[in-house]
Amino acid sequence: MNVQAIREQFPILNQEVNGHPLVYLDSAATSQKPLPVIQSLEAYYRQHNSNVHRGVHTLGTRATDQYEGAREKVKNFINASSTQEVIFTRGTTTSLNMVAYGYARHFLKENDEIVLTQMEHHSNIIPWQQAAKYTGAKLKYIPMEEDGTITLDAVRATVTDKTKMVAVTHVSNVLGTINPIKEIAQIAHEKGAIIVVDGAQSVPHMQVDMQELDCDFYAFSGHKMCAPTGIGVLYGKKALLEKMEPVEFGGEMIDFVDLYDSTWKELPWKFEGGTPIIAGAIGLGAAIDFLSEVGMNNIIEHEQQIASYAQDKLSQIEGINIYGPEHRAGLVTFNIEGVHPHDTATVLDAEGIAVRAGHHCAQPLMKWLNATATARASFYLYNDESDIDRLAEGIQRAKEYFGDVF
Repeated sequence: MNVQAIREQFPILNQEVNGHPLVYLDSAATSQKPLPVIQSLEAYYRQHNSNVHRGVHTLGTRATDQYEGAREKVKNFINASSTQEVIFTRGTTTSLNMVAYGYARHFLKENDEIVLTQMEHHSNIIPWQQAAKYTGAKLKYIPMEEDGTITLDAVRATVTDKTKMVAVTHVSNVLGTINPIKEIAQIAHEKGAIIVVDGAQSVPHMQVDMQELDCDFYAFSGHKMCAPTGIGVLYGKKALLEKMEPVEFGGEMIDFVDLYDSTWKELPWKFEGGTPIIAGAIGLGAAIDFLSEVGMNNIIEHEQQIASYAQDKLSQIEGINIYGPEHRAGLVTFNIEGVHPHDTATVLDAEGIAVRAGHHCAQPLMKWLNATATARASFYLYNDESDIDRLAEGIQRAKEYFGDVF
């Protein structure tokens, strides 16, 4: 993979921050956007801007064709059975909330079980907490190993005949743990439960196949995969989506409206009330084209090489604690002993290096790690080993700045 050629497609990376060339290591929060995506948005607003599914004029037809064309691209990208199983949303958080409100609240009952893990992002914990409070269902957590992984034996011990839903992340946004979704789905289905997967950190970085994984619901965001902000996807099996209730009501999602009752349009439009995120969907389609051209297998292989290099490089620095398993996705989460991660991130920013610091919307996991916060360097297809070298140098400067407390 030619990283330098890829970097040239990302205009934002060609700048200095605080007098230093930018090293962007925060793609787990949001990725940068390549020229083809930026150009797709400009072309839409310059040439095709119109609402979709409504007008019969030329601009409306163009916009509709591009919007629904993007849905077809998503369907092929994740290997859904049909475009009816691809719902455009604002992002992963919205998608997970839709399942919690539109499905869980209607089909769970008192003492049913919802099984989670402690590595979940808040977006895959809070909706289920609320669903449990509303229905009387119980929350259970799969115990984790010391390295931040979960075993299938632990899954089998936690998922019971009372379990109706299993909600789990595909890739941890803190640890980089890659969970065995296919096997977890099989265990859930054997017990009659459905599985909901947070794919925010997986879809941008690896090939995902809905037929192979056999998930019931799968959520992800565009902004982490080179697409614009404000666009995401909820994949759901058609039979479940047909049973699920809409959570937003209004124009576009209706079939017939009377004074006292209404009926809903067929999938997928049943869940896309109001003017949809047209430009965002078109930008997502352009991002899928871009990533597909690079090759998802090339991307995950490259990122894991970078992550391995970063683990080796950073572990050589005295006083560094690195969290998570040895085999991981493309990120490294760490702390410098005696230095608050916000201070670490501030020093790194002064060197032009962007990392994330905080609890990463994963406070239960921080408690499990016995840390109030951590620093996280996350990688994407535009990073290479020179970025990791700069990170290591910046960490050394942070240690020096804070008195090298070791």
